[in-house]
Amino acid sequence: MAWIAVITAGFLEVGFATMLKLSSGFTKLWPSLGFLVFAAGSFSLLSWSLKVLPVGTAYAVWTGIGAAGTAIVGMIFFKDQFQLPESQRLPSLLLALFC
Repeated sequence: MAWIAVITAGFLEVGFATMLKLSSGFTKLWPSLGFLVFAAGSFSLLSWSLKVLPVGTAYAVWTGIGAAGTAIVGMIFFKDQFQLPESQRLPSLLLALFC
């Protein structure tokens, strides 16, 4: 159950990073509130899972899902540039997460 919480927390991290982008420096109400909801959920689930899981492993999975997911969301929805360094790092990060 703790692993499900960490994985869910990682996806919520993608949500709060996306809302942070959409909030335009916390100048837009709904994305700012979305950021708070996603962040609270993400940190709560991560904190709960750390009662059982080793901190290093849980944190690596949480940040890995958040980083890879946010990069993918950025490329798809915000037209972020997909340059050579990202093209080399992203598959490595995904491989590390699932192996």
